[in-house]
Amino acid sequence: MAVQLLSRADTTALSRLASDYLTHCQARGLSPKTDIAYSVAINGVLLPWCEQEQIERVEELTSRAVDRLSADLLTRISKRGKPLSRESVHTYTRGIRQFLAWAEREGEPVAAKPQLPKLPKRYKDVLTADEVNALEAGAPTERDRLIIRILGDCGLREGELARLTVGNILRPDNRGQLRIDGKGRRERRVPAMPRLLRRIERYIDGHHERPASNDRIFLSLRRGRTGEYEPLTESGIQQAVQGIGLRTNCRLPIGPHLIRHSWITEMLRQGMDPIQLSIIAGASLKVIMDHYQHLNQEDAYKAMNAAIASRDTRH
Repeated sequence: MAVQLLSRADTTALSRLASDYLTHCQARGLSPKTDIAYSVAINGVLLPWCEQEQIERVEELTSRAVDRLSADLLTRISKRGKPLSRESVHTYTRGIRQFLAWAEREGEPVAAKPQLPKLPKRYKDVLTADEVNALEAGAPTERDRLIIRILGDCGLREGELARLTVGNILRPDNRGQLRIDGKGRRERRVPAMPRLLRRIERYIDGHHERPASNDRIFLSLRRGRTGEYEPLTESGIQQAVQGIGLRTNCRLPIGPHLIRHSWITEMLRQGMDPIQLSIIAGASLKVIMDHYQHLNQEDAYKAMNAAIASRDTRH
């Protein structure tokens, strides 16, 4: 999806600069969700506010001006009649900061950048390995059981799972891997147990009516308008996973992201190096490190005891 460029006439230097920035984002080939987030932050938040404040040039966004913008966002009422959440304000502000950072690199006289509001540190519950196993066991079809197992063992995003093709199954030096078309079109390779790859291959071989025009692994359960089994979409995967959660009476609202989040947390609990995990998960190191906040006091107690025991053995 292309970046939504400015819908109104580019009448000010700031709006023209913003249009150039969104074109720059489009040229980078960012994910559609990122494109939309940047466009909303600029077109939906920054420019309307600047028009209201009669700010026409980037250098007029002084420290006082951006503080007024931040204060306005924190007190703004949404369409639902409630104040914007701090998470929404944080998202908008981060998009505006990205724009101003780009403008500064382009040699524009950027005077200030809005402050990011502090977000509360919230404990997010995760699934245990047994709960993931229960989801797999409660799935109604082998397709859905495989979806749960791949999410639980490899931590993929739903879009990455939907885009998996037959050619993404790799066995270099007898080591199982999945070649992933990741976020921002970045390719990476994720280790996969040989038994998991064998299950995927059995599922592929068992689907004899797989359309020749498409080599996606996961297909719909019913034929589409063309009379063929169509590739499963991100939405289809979300619905399948949510349905399994309801079917098994899971204690948490289930979705692909929760299973990925649980996988990252479990890898950290098992002592996996965060840098290696960030590479395999296709996420920034900051995102991986943020998951440490979800490790509970029992994890911290065990880790500290292990560290002390290791130290004592050296004396």
